[in-house]
Amino acid sequence: MKAAGIIVEYNPFHNGHLHHARSARESSGADILIAVMSGQFLQRGEPAFADKWKRTEMALANGVDLVIELPYVYATAQASDFARGAITLLDAIGCGAFCFGSEQGAIEPFLKSRQLLNRKNQEYQQKIHEAVQSGISYPKAMNEAYQAVTDGQEGFADLTKPNNILGYHYMEAAERISSSIQPLTIQRIGANYHDPIQEGLSIASATGIRKAFFEGGSLEELSAYLPAYSIESLQSFANEYGRFGSWETFYPMLRFTILREKPENLRRYAEVTEGIENLIYEAASKEQDFEGFIGRIKSKRFTRTRIQRMLTHIFTGFTWEMLKSFRQPSYLRLLGMTQNGRQYLNAQKKNIKLPVISRAADLADNSMGKLDIHASSLYQLGLGSSHLKKEFTTPPIYFG
Repeated sequence: MKAAGIIVEYNPFHNGHLHHARSARESSGADILIAVMSGQFLQRGEPAFADKWKRTEMALANGVDLVIELPYVYATAQASDFARGAITLLDAIGCGAFCFGSEQGAIEPFLKSRQLLNRKNQEYQQKIHEAVQSGISYPKAMNEAYQAVTDGQEGFADLTKPNNILGYHYMEAAERISSSIQPLTIQRIGANYHDPIQEGLSIASATGIRKAFFEGGSLEELSAYLPAYSIESLQSFANEYGRFGSWETFYPMLRFTILREKPENLRRYAEVTEGIENLIYEAASKEQDFEGFIGRIKSKRFTRTRIQRMLTHIFTGFTWEMLKSFRQPSYLRLLGMTQNGRQYLNAQKKNIKLPVISRAADLADNSMGKLDIHASSLYQLGLGSSHLKKEFTTPPIYFG
């Protein structure tokens, strides 16, 4: 059975994701589609809109055969580490190809960019260092360095675009772990990452969908942009919790967590650097809502995404020491499967490079797994749930 992989968050699963899943299967010629999906906290430093179990249901109902959780360590990391964790898992489970959506829409520019940066890596890294020292954010520094080494030449990937950036890092990660997995890309269609929803279109960004909902839209009003099963799953989640995940929802707990500490103690949490702990503490002491809070902190040097990752780590208690202790994924956490997915696991079990874990209890002695369980409990608490042991009571979802 030929398997292809995709790397996803499904926050929530919308029509653009459906297009991606179908196109990935078609372009790769795969029999099995495997998704590595972030858990309860996401790469841009946010709590997931709905929990990983509901998002797994959406995926399985819409063409994915296996859903594997991307551990917290990688799911909340900067792009290069996020990519390394995800590609390592897809390689371990036996995917022959992975397919990412991109603004570029063709793989050749990415290949050309990889070749160039391999040749000019020392110059590229030096220019990044110099740009960061000038006081700009790391993503902007990377872009300035990239523009300098490409020197206006054509045919390279446009690494100012968010999906192109991730795609480039996926390819870089595959190369660095010496994987033979084949990179494929499809054109991202419809809305861009940050675009608001637009009437008359069937594809909107997940960011736009969430924004519309939190500004007073109903799930029914958003049904033009999501498959029917996504609407059903989200309605079920709303019935269970009465709310959806966001920093606005979680802010009272985040604020308490920050103010419980002395400012200098905040430095020990992953990604908290350069004196920003004082700004974080001061903002938490003054602001009653999350948007007011983060508005006091973000700047040209500290982007909203970077700050939100810091806040995620403060909220979950994830320290620099913990971050530095992890080298690579050590397991494949199974969240759900179809009948085809089950057949694939049975057929390939001797070839899969990491243990497949289907029960949280089997992660009791695994430090990376224990962190996933801890983060999931805090996510439940942020939603106001008393069901903090859901990790232990929820088996992999089977969608027959």
